[in-house]
Order: sequence, then structure tokens, then C-alpha cells
Amino acid sequence: MTKGTIVITGASSGLGEEMARQFAALGYNLGLCARRIERLTALRDELTAAHPGITVEIADLDVTDDETVRVVFEHFRAAFGTIDRVIVNAGSGVGAALGTGGHAANRTTAMTNFVGALAQSDHALTIFREQGRGHLVLISSMSALRGMRRSMTTYAASKAGVAALAEGLRSENIPGVEISVIYPGYIRSEMTAAAADRTKFMVDTTPGVRAMVQAIERRKSKAYVPRWPWGAVAVAMKNLPLPIVRKLT
Repeated sequence: MTKGTIVITGASSGLGEEMARQFAALGYNLGLCARRIERLTALRDELTAAHPGITVEIADLDVTDDETVRVVFEHFRAAFGTIDRVIVNAGSGVGAALGTGGHAANRTTAMTNFVGALAQSDHALTIFREQGRGHLVLISSMSALRGMRRSMTTYAASKAGVAALAEGLRSENIPGVEISVIYPGYIRSEMTAAAADRTKFMVDTTPGVRAMVQAIERRKSKAYVPRWPWGAVAVAMKNLPLPIVRKLT
């Protein structure tokens, strides 16, 4: 008997892919979706071979397509009968300093990270309200705690929006529904690969995601992960003057 069903968006690479591996090992059925279906197919085959007691469904999903989000989530509900947890993970990290000709990249990030998160949350909560229960997890970022410079400006703003979305939903106190927001620090992934060697406090993928999974399993309303050093860094980022925050990030 499995522990339940989790839907993970952006599961074809990075943090989403590793979360799928770790939740599969814990005995969850998984609904995995992303734009790169061939990578999801390989991941499904890997997970079902390693954990034959679970079921893994996959779907092609662009989270900026609202109707497709609805269709995919309903597909997973029909396949499994219920959805216990949705992890809003799909994201984009492309960007440029504003006013330098990078509007298209910044718009992609804003649409994927915030508007996409809005659509995912909306459709997940439609299902959870009908079920009378569910756990919605939104993946934000430590970058959301303060405004970031240059190519990170739009990314940080979009992730701040995700965090505010989670807080608003939590304050609504929807019966039977739990809301978590996770603030990952710098965890090695496809998105962070280019800056990995020059980034402070970078954590390898497996232990970094393990900290995320543990916080999600504990149904933390808010978690900075890994707790060390990011719990302390969060306090500093919220309170220190902006010139010092720049040195931390």
C-alpha cells in the first residue's frame, strides 16, 4: 500500500526530478509533469523499476497554459482517484537587468514562476476543496526575501509573489487544506549549474532536496532549506542593509 499520491510539476530535471526520486523511495504514487516528456518517460521507467510497488503517471505540461494545467491535474485525479499533495515546482531562471533588452527572458520567468504558480494553485485547490483535503506546496526561493540585482531582479520578484500567494492561501484557512512554502537556498541543479562554482553556500542536489522533502513531509508552513546555513541567512537577509545583502547573495 502506498503513502498517497503526489503531483510534482517541473519534474523533468533539477529539484523536481530529485524530489520525484526521493518521494518514490518513500512509497508515494507520483504524477509527474513537465515540458520535456522524453525525460519524464526515462524517469518513470527508472522509478518504477526501483520501486515496483508504486505507480507513476506522466504528462506533458507547460504551466503557462492555464487550460492544459487543468486538464493534466484532472487526468492525474482520474488516474489515481485522488491527489493528496501538489508541489508547485516548475520554474524558470532566465533573466536580464531591466532596460538592457532582455524583456522576453524576464517575461518568460515572470509568467512561468508566478502566473504558472497561480494556475497550478487554482486547479489544485479546486480538487482539494472538492475532496475536502489536500496539501499544497509552493517552491519559492531564498531570493524572494529581498530584491535582487541585475539578471536576478525578475526571478526574485516572481518568487516573492509565490511566497505571498502561499501566505494568502494559508490565511484563508481552507478546511482540510494545508499550505506550505519552501525557500530553497542554493542547491545544485540544472538551473544553478552555470553559477555553481562561484556561488556561496552551494549545496549538492541530493542533500539539498532531502532537506526540502523532510520539510514537506513535516508539513511545515514555512521552511528555509537546508536549515543550515539558510535559516541564519534568512534572518540576515531580512534585516541587513541592501549593500550587505548583495555580498551574501
